[in-house]
Amino acid sequence: MIRIAIVEDDRVCAGTLQEYLCRYEKESGEMIQSTLFEDGEDIAVGYRAEYDIILMDIEMQFMDGMSAAEAIRKVDEEVTIIFITNMAQYAIRGYSVNALDYVLKPVSYFAFSQRLDRAVSRLRKKEKHYVVIKFRGGSKKIVADDIYYIESQGHNLHFHTKQGTEETVGTIKEMEEKLEPLHFCRCNNGYLVNLEHVEGIREGMVKVGDDMLTISRPRKKVFQETLAAYMSEVVL
Repeated sequence: MIRIAIVEDDRVCAGTLQEYLCRYEKESGEMIQSTLFEDGEDIAVGYRAEYDIILMDIEMQFMDGMSAAEAIRKVDEEVTIIFITNMAQYAIRGYSVNALDYVLKPVSYFAFSQRLDRAVSRLRKKEKHYVVIKFRGGSKKIVADDIYYIESQGHNLHFHTKQGTEETVGTIKEMEEKLEPLHFCRCNNGYLVNLEHVEGIREGMVKVGDDMLTISRPRKKVFQETLAAYMSEVVL
């Protein structure tokens, strides 16, 4: 479910945006829940971080969209903001509040759907993936992005994370297959590395967080190629 706030004081434009969201929902297969606000003040005062995307008009009667966005950013750095405006020069200021994009009025469905595609793609990349590890007496969910690397010791796996180290029973091969789509790669038989946390490679070692791990000769080529592909994707 994608939660979208429409902040627009022009009822005709607000109605158009709601129609476009219904059309986009049917075409994309995404589930969308929309909430309408008639002024920037209505959403900014007492704002709670419960929206994924905000479609924000800039010129409004009581609180303009730029001021509302500035207030929202103080409590929510993650929400995606797209400005809806008559004048492009106002929207350019949106970069100061980390707005994703803007759409010029009158809003066409083509332009609107393009911006929404971009916003939804950004959301999907930010989605959290979890790894469930089991230990005696229970289990625990770990956010995959929080894992620096996984270390194999005998029949046990040690998860080195931002929060500390967790231990569970398992094989590095099983975990490698599970985490490969999330940009994890083995630098040697005993370490499975989260490429997001790689800070550099030097003299046959890879720095992951504060630790230096050995890159084995048999895995050197694949590891470096996989890392290069990942870094290229991040830059793009």
